[in-house]
Amino acid sequence: MIMVDYDKISEVANYLVKSKIIRGLSSNIDTFTNPEYYPSKNDLPEKVAQYFITMVAIDHRTSYKGKPYETILHGKLYHGADLLYRLGKIMYVNNPDFFDPKNLVKISVNDVRKWLNTNDAKIWDLNVRVMLLRDLGRKLVKLYDGSVMNLIRESKNMLKNIEGGFIDRLKVFRAYEDPVEKKPYLLVKFLERRGIFIPIDKENLQVPVDNHLVRIAFRLGIVKLSKDIIQRISYGKEFSWEEDVIIRLTVRKAYKILSEKANISPLILDDVLWNLGRTCCIKPLPRCLNWKETIPCPFYRVCEAFKGNIERSLSEHLFINTWYY
Repeated sequence: MIMVDYDKISEVANYLVKSKIIRGLSSNIDTFTNPEYYPSKNDLPEKVAQYFITMVAIDHRTSYKGKPYETILHGKLYHGADLLYRLGKIMYVNNPDFFDPKNLVKISVNDVRKWLNTNDAKIWDLNVRVMLLRDLGRKLVKLYDGSVMNLIRESKNMLKNIEGGFIDRLKVFRAYEDPVEKKPYLLVKFLERRGIFIPIDKENLQVPVDNHLVRIAFRLGIVKLSKDIIQRISYGKEFSWEEDVIIRLTVRKAYKILSEKANISPLILDDVLWNLGRTCCIKPLPRCLNWKETIPCPFYRVCEAFKGNIERSLSEHLFINTWYY
């Protein structure tokens, strides 16, 4: 059993508002213009949109069975998503037409292997990522004349509506079919920050729920878990597809309520949570008070794991065979 803890959400929201953490979070958001990872802000919107829809399509778990996806490029260590987007940006500079849907249609396993496998870094599920890219390219060509901007225009700046909002339309692509809509909302976040897609129906915004956000929700205590679920997590038992969907939908609902009570966009909240999940609220144990050496986790005062009411080692559920997140 898993359920939303409304009282705990209210406590966390009140703390964020009273401590003025929200003000700091909202004033320091990522614009996704870092030249290491993303196209220039002066590039054509179609090219930028092609880059992001392609990269997000294959932006899911990079490490596998304890083997990290990381390597050193020009003297700097890149890990996980950072390495994925660094290689994406290098490809974008050297061959921007690589991300054109007409090219994705004919992309080969060898093309992607040479692109994403570099030095000692090897991407897992290579065949799956190729399938996702080909599917994306083929359907963009067939449905939108090969233009991501056509897809955006036909959504009429709506996330969801009866005629087909942006999120609705993305679900035709295998990469974006997740019932919990992790990749769709991640793509929305990128495009919104770059001014390419500005949703009118902001009430339909959600956090893109991945393993980091699930782990933080469990430790914060904004969702309650039964002893059976906690035991299965601690024993490393894999969960089913249906269980994964139920868990992440519940976590998404909890964060949606938190964002509404704290008056913060789910996409800005996601920035904070995702960074904490990679740097502070990590596995096997969180680094609550020595995150980035001197800055404590902004949630530690209201975190049930920090208080000792939940095991600090509690992590996300195990669900491996997915390209959703």
